Amino acid sequence: MNPKLSYWSSLGDSDLVHKVLETPLCDTHEHLQRYTDFTPERVDILGALLENYVIADLVVAGASQKAVDDLFNPEAGSVAERFRAVEGAWDHCRHTGYGEAVRLAAEHFYGLEELTPESLTDAQGAHAELMRTRTRLQILQEDAHLDHVQIDDFTMEIVPDEEDSNFYLYDISLWDLVVGKPDMEALGRLTDEEVTDLRSAEAAVAKLFDRFGPEAVACKTQHAYVRTLAWQKRDRDDAARLLDRYLKTPEELTPEEHNLLGDWFLDVCSGLASEHSLPIKIHTGYYAGHSRMPLDFISCEHLCGLLAAHPDTDFVLMHNSYPYSMELAALVKHYPNAYVDMCWAWSINPLDASNFLRHAIHSVPANKVFVFGADTSWPIASYAYAMQARYWLTHTLQQEVNEGHLSEQEAMAYAERVMYCNQHDCFARLKN
Repeated sequence: MNPKLSYWSSLGDSDLVHKVLETPLCDTHEHLQRYTDFTPERVDILGALLENYVIADLVVAGASQKAVDDLFNPEAGSVAERFRAVEGAWDHCRHTGYGEAVRLAAEHFYGLEELTPESLTDAQGAHAELMRTRTRLQILQEDAHLDHVQIDDFTMEIVPDEEDSNFYLYDISLWDLVVGKPDMEALGRLTDEEVTDLRSAEAAVAKLFDRFGPEAVACKTQHAYVRTLAWQKRDRDDAARLLDRYLKTPEELTPEEHNLLGDWFLDVCSGLASEHSLPIKIHTGYYAGHSRMPLDFISCEHLCGLLAAHPDTDFVLMHNSYPYSMELAALVKHYPNAYVDMCWAWSINPLDASNFLRHAIHSVPANKVFVFGADTSWPIASYAYAMQARYWLTHTLQQEVNEGHLSEQEAMAYAERVMYCNQHDCFARLKN
């Protein structure tokens, strides 16, 4: 792997640089669209470069929501016209982690060092050639040099990917259950179990794991977007009474009552996940988007009770719990069943992620860290986030070497562990 990126020039040509570039990178968190959606009609050059997390920075930097939405609507104008409407905001956020990733993709795929209305217009031919000659799988395997990807498809059902079912692995989504608003119609359809009370709901969830557990790589929930991560053990009789009410008049439940049901289902799913050797991934910390983020919902510190209640279940705590990254380091250091996944963290704030990893090297056992997940929809962005992670991982480990904390050989061994080995040790599906 030889990235022709100006970005890499500061790292030199050391053995550590080559090790990080040559090691296959496990991508433990994605929301990738299916290959049938990766088409020129669906993804023009603006979609390829900007339809990712940078759109939030554009709005926060002053672009209107309409101008950002229009970026991905060819009927709203030419490429130049649509980009010109956000050009000022882009200039303000080009050096954020999100902006940095956009610039990486632009240089690699289109040879662009600057994004302007004129340069993007001129690059449309290169984009058309890319879409004509390269598949989603080729970009992820050859350009990003990924070992595999793990995808949250926002559904309880596992539908194997036709492009390569061994490369694209899927999570069972626990979202509906853990927010206390279970989709009983879907649960019944997937398990042939009519849900009429708590007993039948528990039976249906068990059948869900029996059916999809062997195909899944993990379970996933991002309930912090709508409720607190705070969890507590709940009384079964209370859960049964609430579920009876939910099945009849779901609109009458209060937020706290939904939380009680969600806690009950997370308790049940945690036990089943252990039986099926499936780690549970939990979104912690920062929200995608903009203009709404109740900080009291999102800190990983709320999960201590859950970790203690299910010592035989592995929990993967995602996104560095930013901005509560030191709390996350403490949890992963303290609980044998807690892992940290740095997915998305390098693009949220690469300096904070680098600082976190340096702390983790000196506080957290080396087998407890997963260094990357792109957490995006399109392969071009996945490439950019992967290269961003490789760069900052190398930069971070080089600092450790320069200051005498690690030898270069130790840094190289650590890189391989957090990029590849830990994931293969943790996720049973990778051992099949």
